[in-house]
Amino acid sequence: MSADSVGAKLRDSRRTVAVAESCTGGKLGDALTDIPGSSDYFLGGVISYSNNAKIDILGVDKSVILEEGAVSKNVAKMMAEGVRTVFGADIGIGITGIAGPTGATPSKPVGLVYIAVCSSERNECAKEVFEGSRTSVKNQAVARTLQLLDEFLDG
Repeated sequence: MSADSVGAKLRDSRRTVAVAESCTGGKLGDALTDIPGSSDYFLGGVISYSNNAKIDILGVDKSVILEEGAVSKNVAKMMAEGVRTVFGADIGIGITGIAGPTGATPSKPVGLVYIAVCSSERNECAKEVFEGSRTSVKNQAVARTLQLLDEFLDG
């Protein structure tokens, strides 16, 4: 799935999107804004790499981070909901994961990524485990996010 086709769907449906990225470090926002006319649908993004940014900017519940860790389904969902609210977007996306090569734990391997896509009607989250280098994990996460957004737009 390409950012071009997702952008066209967003434009055609007159919906807007905002992104909250952790492990991808802005790559999703870059992909979405690399399309001419993306200002029709892309409202903004937050690179919430630290837990404090997730809590202070996006409104992620600190207790959830303490209990489940920053790389979790609930944190991804809260990031998506938070960024949608902050920017007043129709759709919010939250991405959190472990790009590596460090940061893994026995229960959370390098390559683990949670991707949440939400609107006022629904909130969906995918758990993925990508392989490869740090750059490869980040690129795969962006590609999978575009695919999930495309599916979300199709209903």
